[in-house]
Amino acid sequence: MVLHPLAAGFADVAEAYDRGRPDYAPAAVGALCAELGIGRGDRVLDLAAGTGKLSRALSAAGLEVLAVEPQAALRELIAARTPDVRVIDGTAEQIPLEDGAVSAVTVADAFHWFDREAALHEIRRVLRPGGGLAILTSSPDWGGAPWAHEVGSALHGLRGAHPAFDGPPWQDAVRAAGGWREPREVRVTCTQPTDPSRVVDYVASFSWIATMPERERSKTLARIAELVGDGAGFDTCPVHTLIGLTGPS
Repeated sequence: MVLHPLAAGFADVAEAYDRGRPDYAPAAVGALCAELGIGRGDRVLDLAAGTGKLSRALSAAGLEVLAVEPQAALRELIAARTPDVRVIDGTAEQIPLEDGAVSAVTVADAFHWFDREAALHEIRRVLRPGGGLAILTSSPDWGGAPWAHEVGSALHGLRGAHPAFDGPPWQDAVRAAGGWREPREVRVTCTQPTDPSRVVDYVASFSWIATMPERERSKTLARIAELVGDGAGFDTCPVHTLIGLTGPS
């Protein structure tokens, strides 16, 4: 399976991604577990695990985590930082697990990269009877920052076509596939620390920034760093985690 060119760029910014992207708070993991009816010792597949941010949070909650990730650089990072997680080379469209292998599947900020029909077929195959799927989207809320408007303006118009913004919502894919429960969503908001370097890393982790020509990328990130400055007065921010939920009907 050939990765989307934008998704393939994450391997080049793995460290920035891991530093800049929000962490998954225990409250978000707790909500996910409660909604899916899973708990300590249950086996969970974290699909397209990236740098393992969600895998680490799930493992810390006592779950047995299998992290499937197609890019070697990202698998190496997960393995180095989360030894309790089993890291596996694979894609959403060809999951290298046996039928009924897991109690739940999680996908964090990645479902839009998949061939959705093929991925949903595979997810259904590896789920045990009664298992569920959680599709997570997590984002920091910079609305209260004095530099928020300027940063937004600096980034405006730089993003080209992107499946997360230009494609249909995940709920449409689930409904079109048939055989899945009606999708629903739970929202969890927690406060996390932030600082100027984390803001710059967060921007650097955007797929459409990561795949820019080096000169343009460096110029863009330098401008963001200039706008954020020393970050005075904005050392914490809300992080919104939207958890989409469904399962085979």
